[in-house]
Amino acid sequence: MSQTKVGEILKPVSADEDRQRERRVRENFWRTAKRAARHIPFMEDVVASYYAATDRNTPTRVRGILLAALAYFVMPVDMIPDFLIGFGFTDDLAVLTAAVTAIQGHIKPTHRAAAREALERELD
Repeated sequence: MSQTKVGEILKPVSADEDRQRERRVRENFWRTAKRAARHIPFMEDVVASYYAATDRNTPTRVRGILLAALAYFVMPVDMIPDFLIGFGFTDDLAVLTAAVTAIQGHIKPTHRAAAREALERELD
C-alpha cells in the first residue's frame, strides 16, 4: 500500500465523521481483533491504540488518526478484503503501523495495561 493511500486514510475529517468512525470502531473492534489476532504481530499496540482512541484525555488530532486507522481495520471490505486468509490484513497492517508510529508517545501505560488485560480476557 502506498504512502499516499495511507495518508488519505489517516487525514483529518470533520467532527461528525470522527463520531461516525468512533461508533463504527466501538461496535466492531473486538470481533475484528479476534479474527486478526494471529495475523498481526503487534496486536497489543493495536488494542492499546483502541484504548487511546476512546480515551477523552487523548488529544483530538491523535484520536482522529487512531480512529481513522481503527475504522479502516474494522471495515470488512477494504483494499484487500479481510476474509482472504494470510493476505486480508496486509493493508490493515500498513495503515495501523503508520498510525501507531505517528502517535506512539500518546499511548500511555494505562492504555497498554488495559490492552494486556483485554487480550488475556477477550482472546483466550
